[in-house]
Amino acid sequence: METAVVAVYLACMLAFGVWGRIRAKNQEDFLVAGRRLGPLVFMGTMAAVVLGGASTVGGVGLGYVHGLSGMWLVVCIGLGIIILSLLFAPTIQRLEIYTVSQMLELRYGIGSRTVSGIIMTAYGLMISTTSTVAYGAIFHSLLGIDRVPAVLIGGAVVIVYSMLGGMWSITMTDFVQFLIQTVGIFIILLPIVLTDAGGFTAIRNAVGPEAFDPVAIGPNMIITYVLIYTIGLLIGQDIWQRVFTARSPGTARWGGFAAGVYCVLYGAAGALVGVGARVLVPGIEDSDQVFTAVTEHALSPLLAGLVLSAALSAVMSTSSGALLAASTVLRQDVVEPALAKRTSTSSGLGEALRGSLVRETGDEVRDSRIYLVSLGIVSIILACVMTSVVDALTIAYNILVAGLFIPIVGGLVWKRGTIVGVLAGMIAGTGTAVIFMIVNGLFANTPIYFGLGASLIAYVVGSLMSRPTPERIMTAWQQRIRRGTEDTPRA
Repeated sequence: METAVVAVYLACMLAFGVWGRIRAKNQEDFLVAGRRLGPLVFMGTMAAVVLGGASTVGGVGLGYVHGLSGMWLVVCIGLGIIILSLLFAPTIQRLEIYTVSQMLELRYGIGSRTVSGIIMTAYGLMISTTSTVAYGAIFHSLLGIDRVPAVLIGGAVVIVYSMLGGMWSITMTDFVQFLIQTVGIFIILLPIVLTDAGGFTAIRNAVGPEAFDPVAIGPNMIITYVLIYTIGLLIGQDIWQRVFTARSPGTARWGGFAAGVYCVLYGAAGALVGVGARVLVPGIEDSDQVFTAVTEHALSPLLAGLVLSAALSAVMSTSSGALLAASTVLRQDVVEPALAKRTSTSSGLGEALRGSLVRETGDEVRDSRIYLVSLGIVSIILACVMTSVVDALTIAYNILVAGLFIPIVGGLVWKRGTIVGVLAGMIAGTGTAVIFMIVNGLFANTPIYFGLGASLIAYVVGSLMSRPTPERIMTAWQQRIRRGTEDTPRA
């Protein structure tokens, strides 16, 4: 029964992929759903894209190990969405671009796009990999097959429906997935697990009162989650690409705020499921296996199938969104600028412009699909050799935050920032974070502390020691971020 329910769910996801292919008639449809999403759909898709493998499978596992305080990873993700939506989303939506790296080029001028694009592509790949590991674990438990074939099955489904319709397919699958995970986690799994475990009093007596201490995980770990996930959510390409789909600045702000609040509640629910699982399925050594174990223990086959579909919903929505984000950045910010530069060097600027026009009027969607499928295959390969969803997510956010947070936010709030400061900040921050991850470990605070510190110093010093950004660039930037109003949605 569980297998049949999940099979129906996967078939529906593929059907939405076919529907999205019909809607995706041009590049804007494929990459940002035509920039036409209303508040409800936008809220659901924004929540779905951030609540992935680490939030669902990993979040329940953290609750199993740390009690209620295991919620902080997901809570910090929700806080990041809330801050982004209230402070920056309207400005981001008005830019009408496709990638974070394009924002850097608009603000600072030519020079930062390739480096930031490489960092953002690596981030997107790691986010997709975390989700691929997670749904591999679910298929492994559900079908009783080895982990590698399980990863291949789930990865193939995600690649196919994402490739067919791009953001339109992902938007519709994400909204359905949002509904499924809401029912599966909040209405089915959480109340049944808590009831079967005997309620809060019985759980407290069985595992100790510290299981319900909201800060038992420790201030250092909470601070680390804030630095990695809250800050990371402010600048992730997968998140910005969802903001680009909103039909107005108001939709981006309030739809995103609602999604952030939902994420906070989702984090608490997942941690409580993990606490109840301590009583129902004690002794599990691999925390990533807790979700499937408690689901199969507490639920009937039909309900277990629905809840496992909810987990797959959360995981696959994040994987598909990250794949589209990584492939968009790789194509638009890394490969095509390099090809254009090479063409302009060998054939002259006029020939380069003509080549650009040919690509612009050719089969853009076909090319975008090729990039997406290619990175999807890479993500599956990485998932076959990386076993911890939380480890992979930590690597991704360490690199992202240390390398890009200061240059991106600096561009939004400090007029004196320059392209020299951006490049210095990205290189110093990323390099420092990688060194400290190797020396002190993934979960040490030092990669973020020293990475952000090195990036900030390099950004400020590099900016002050170089010429200010040319006035024509700053004027164009100001005009772009000021256009549009809260009450003037995109047609």
